[in-house]
Amino acid sequence: MLSKLRTLLDRVDKAGDARPAFDDLQLAAAALLVEAAVADGQFDAAERAALTRRLRSRFSLDAAEADALVDAARQRQADSNHLLRFTKAVKDGFDEAGRVQLMEMLWEVVLADGVVDTFEDHLLRRLGGLLYVTDQDRGLARKRAEARLAAHKGD
Repeated sequence: MLSKLRTLLDRVDKAGDARPAFDDLQLAAAALLVEAAVADGQFDAAERAALTRRLRSRFSLDAAEADALVDAARQRQADSNHLLRFTKAVKDGFDEAGRVQLMEMLWEVVLADGVVDTFEDHLLRRLGGLLYVTDQDRGLARKRAEARLAAHKGD
């Protein structure tokens, strides 16, 4: 009980505004998505839109909550020098279907700008291994992400 209260109080900034409370699993998944978005050295509007859209869908967030989660994840990702902490949380917190779904989300973010950079491809290959997602499932996730992006092009 005290730890929950302490966590809530930690999320109140100095101005007194309460920030949305995100659990470690949401932050870990969002941080991996941010890592995929910045792997090519850029974080453009298309990647951010894909990232927030998928976070809204996956975690049932409204637009403001998704933006806050992205901002929190960017900070967490920037403060960390390795991915193991995030991948471990996701591996332990998601079942196999959830990890494959996250891989699909990662592909959607990477593909959002229309170019798969070598660094992005390498990162997703590495994340697939760390998340225990098979190469076959990773490839199928990419195809589903490509199809979803093609369907949303007219939006």
